[in-house]
Amino acid sequence: MATNTRQIPMLPLRGILVFPYMIIHLDVGREKSISALEEAMVHDRLIMLATQKDAQNDKPAPEDIYTVGTVAEVKQLLKLPGGTIHVLVEGLRRAEIVRYTDHDSFYMVEIAEHEETEQKTPEIEALVRTAVHQFEQWVKLSKKIPPETLVSVVMVEEPGRLSDLIASHLTLKIEDKQALLAAIPVKDRVEILCDILGRELEILELEKKINVRVRKQMEKTQKEYYLREQLKAIQKELGDKDDRAAEVDDYRQRLKELDLPKDVADKVIKEIERLEKMPPMVAESAVIRTYLDWLLSLPWTTETNDRIDVDLAETILNEDHYGLDKVKERILEYLSIRKLAEKIKGPILCLIGPPGVGKTSLARSIARSMERKFVRVSLGGVRDEAEIRGHRRTYVGALPGRVIQGMRTAGSKNPVFLLDEIDKMSADFRGDPSAALLEVLDPEQNNSFSDHYVELPFDLSRVLWVVTANALHNIPRPLYDRMEVITIAGYTEEEKVQIAKRYLIPKQMRDHGLSDKQIIFSEGTVQKVIRDYTREAGVRSLERNIAGLCRKAARQIVQEKRASVRLTAQNLHTFLGAPKYRKTQAEMEPQVGVATGLAWTEVGGDVLAVEASIMKGKGQLTLTGQLGDVMRESAQAGFTYIRTRVKEFGIAEDFHEKTDIHIHLPEGAIPKDGPSAGITMASALASALTGKQLRSDIAMTGEITLRGRVLPVGGIKEKVLAAHRVGIKKVILPKENKRDIDDIPVNVKRNLEFIFVEHMDDVVKNAFVQENG
Repeated sequence: MATNTRQIPMLPLRGILVFPYMIIHLDVGREKSISALEEAMVHDRLIMLATQKDAQNDKPAPEDIYTVGTVAEVKQLLKLPGGTIHVLVEGLRRAEIVRYTDHDSFYMVEIAEHEETEQKTPEIEALVRTAVHQFEQWVKLSKKIPPETLVSVVMVEEPGRLSDLIASHLTLKIEDKQALLAAIPVKDRVEILCDILGRELEILELEKKINVRVRKQMEKTQKEYYLREQLKAIQKELGDKDDRAAEVDDYRQRLKELDLPKDVADKVIKEIERLEKMPPMVAESAVIRTYLDWLLSLPWTTETNDRIDVDLAETILNEDHYGLDKVKERILEYLSIRKLAEKIKGPILCLIGPPGVGKTSLARSIARSMERKFVRVSLGGVRDEAEIRGHRRTYVGALPGRVIQGMRTAGSKNPVFLLDEIDKMSADFRGDPSAALLEVLDPEQNNSFSDHYVELPFDLSRVLWVVTANALHNIPRPLYDRMEVITIAGYTEEEKVQIAKRYLIPKQMRDHGLSDKQIIFSEGTVQKVIRDYTREAGVRSLERNIAGLCRKAARQIVQEKRASVRLTAQNLHTFLGAPKYRKTQAEMEPQVGVATGLAWTEVGGDVLAVEASIMKGKGQLTLTGQLGDVMRESAQAGFTYIRTRVKEFGIAEDFHEKTDIHIHLPEGAIPKDGPSAGITMASALASALTGKQLRSDIAMTGEITLRGRVLPVGGIKEKVLAAHRVGIKKVILPKENKRDIDDIPVNVKRNLEFIFVEHMDDVVKNAFVQENG
């Protein structure tokens, strides 16, 4: 590598570096630089181009300039307005500044020029190929230079010139370019170039990965944005709007169509505005939507028109139910008053009676007769106050209470609302639902019922409330005080026969696909089913037995190809099996120590046989048969009464010291309690001690005192019906219960003889078999 020295002007460069064989335009503005150019143009157009170490320095000293630069030839020079010169230069070869000579107007430098000698060794050839390959990869990845330029560069055969050309196309820091320029030996220069290209390729690979990832994300975002914009454009063309705007407009339109009270409308508007301002993905927006749906779907002002036709209502009630005259009379009274007075608060009817007597179906008939909507809510097992008043909206999954839910289902503010099984409610740590019902069923309060979820007063005063229960004593007293109680005791045998013929048999035949020609019920069949296969106050068991007969008849018609099946009292056992109930008490012979008592249960009245036996002992009184505390006390009172009347009964005065007494009520698996068996147990005990027989056709009920007085009891109608069902002919009742006889059906009173007593002596006189007959 030869070295030549000479003196030429020097032009310092800022932020740029010129390689040999590189043609570039430069803008020159500093005075010293312009003077250096002018000096070069005067002589041989050669100038030394060296780069400043700091591009911000306007007056660089020799130590501020790199020592290795490029000797260039000035090709063109153009003076621009403002004193700036636009110059075109071409790099010729490397040179090293040896010494500076400072002229006032420019720097004159002595340079040592290095002539390159091309030596192609295998190592250099390998380095060149590597550099070319890396440069090709860089061009593909960076896409900063066109493919034609790549071809022209690759065609250069000299390693040194190739390195300089490649370096001139790379976007590198000045430090890296200066390192390439300062590498005088070709081998060193190509090695540095390969290192720089390798580093640049790694950076470009990372940039590519990042760009691909960003582009995918951008593409997805842009795609979604594009699709949304398309959707908006389509919706705009169709006249639709986006989901949120459409939803808000829908709520506003629904509000406009409804005639809501002012406080409700204000609340709805406020919630709509909250929803409109809320971001779509906020969880509370779903809560607001649900709340708005409830507010807009409740019948705040919607009301159905009552059909005030008393005669038609009476016809419908009679069509749907046989008997139940007291309830029907109350409904017709309400309709009559409703016709005379437009605004009347809905009554609260409480139907109390055993299962199967038609309490629930009666409420449906009331709604049908008045052309009102019907809603039923079962309160059996409810023990949470929120079931009535609803949950606060702050709770997850909050909903209004059953009352508001029922009003929404009805769709009107004046339905017939049935609260079923109100006596089956209970209370626990979550509150007392019966207390919450006080506001619902109080005529003075329910015009502004407050539900925790709705948080707005709702008018329930137009509702006709019907409440059902099996037992009166299970209803809380404050709740009971707000209701009009109508007792449905049960049906007589004749009523059951009529119900079966008019309602149950046609219904079951229809359900089983049978016609009246395929199954024939002979006279006395239904009556035998009632007597021998059922023992109930209602008709559910009767309906189940009729359904059983229809099922068996359907099987015979299908399997045995029979045209019809005739059911008679004689062949009934072949369909239903042996009778489930033994013969009635009235058909038994009079016995000693056995009295027939009447009791009230939740499923209606019942007949109890009270047995008393005596044996030698020490005066111990034993009571068995699952007796409650009240019945045990009644037995003790009867025992004491007999001890005070030993002379009248002809019993030894010391019998209580030498005789053990055992009083038993059969069917011991069934718990029994109540103040209605006092005279019955006393009669059985007196019969056992005296040896006199008690009449089997007489049943009795009443409480006894220590002095023998007979006190009144409840459930007279149910007890009398039970006596009638089993064939009793005479019933002994307390005299003070004489007023309850009016409630007993006429056909039952016609078949029974009532004996009213005030004292136990009257019971003994009528219940014991007299010696003269």
